[in-house]
Amino acid sequence: MGTAHANGEHSFCRLELQPSPHYRGLRVIGWAALFLVLALLTLWAASALYFDFPIAKLRVVAAALYLAAMLVAAIFLKPRAWGIAACGGGFLLVLAWWLSLKPSNTRLWQPDVAELGWAEIAGDRVTIHNVRNCDYRTETDYTPHWETRTVNLADLRGIDLFLTWWGSPWIAHPILSFQFGDHDHLAFSIETRKEVGESYSAIRGFFRQYELIYIPADERDVVRLRSNYRIGEDVYLFRTRARPEEARRLFLEYVARMNHLRDHPEWYNALTNNCTTNIAVDAAASRGRKRPRFDWRLLLNGKSDEMLYEDGALAGELPFPELKRRAYINPAARAANDAPDFSERIRERRPGFEETPP
Repeated sequence: MGTAHANGEHSFCRLELQPSPHYRGLRVIGWAALFLVLALLTLWAASALYFDFPIAKLRVVAAALYLAAMLVAAIFLKPRAWGIAACGGGFLLVLAWWLSLKPSNTRLWQPDVAELGWAEIAGDRVTIHNVRNCDYRTETDYTPHWETRTVNLADLRGIDLFLTWWGSPWIAHPILSFQFGDHDHLAFSIETRKEVGESYSAIRGFFRQYELIYIPADERDVVRLRSNYRIGEDVYLFRTRARPEEARRLFLEYVARMNHLRDHPEWYNALTNNCTTNIAVDAAASRGRKRPRFDWRLLLNGKSDEMLYEDGALAGELPFPELKRRAYINPAARAANDAPDFSERIRERRPGFEETPP
């Protein structure tokens, strides 16, 4: 009886110590999630080496060797924790190297970004240097002109928003234009500063390939380039409800950011430091906020017009589909072309422009 009782106790203990199916399922999910994270980190690190390794001829080799080393560590290092540690450590080493890469303002730049805008402020008078006003013959054949313009903050009336789509409905490029007086407009486009021979790549934009630039420009340059000369770009113009005092604060944030980049270059990043995130950060700063309100449409900015409409930021008392239809300016921009009153003609009969900002 004693032996039978003891055997029964041992059997009961073995049953109690065996993990439940629920626990085993959670463990499998946990390991799968960990390996997925490690795989993504390894892929990112290999991509960083492929795009940003300083010796161009060795980029493929560096990325391949890194992938091979991480694969060997994950498969053959025992116990498994050593393989995980090796993969994590490899990622941290690449990340530390990648973060050490420094942007520069002294490279062989393409002519349309060869100069950096900067400004001097004296009371309400702001003098903007290196305002771009290119004379275009085609998208790639142009004569760059750099101008100095002085504006008076007391004349600032409001802000207009240009949005350009060129393919995916989820991605767009925003340009803000500040109106001074009745007819003067100064546009700002936040872009990648490309070197001679470079072209924009959405994938490369996630790595340290391009510096960030704020371009102050005439609308006949930065808008007409997209509506009249580039193939397949659709440009829309919206009037915002920004009050003059709000426009003033945001304009000064733009000027401060532009001046900062002149002395402290930054990397462009398609996710964290791009045209839309900078507008959102500058707008939040102009309102005294440390960070903007998060909305997924700040990342997929092709839907930012819908976001602004929902927030009541766009003028024009129309349903959104009709407002957007009437905001399309390509035909008007092509008709106006290089006319001195280009800015006025693309705004004619657009919803919201007949209104005075509240």
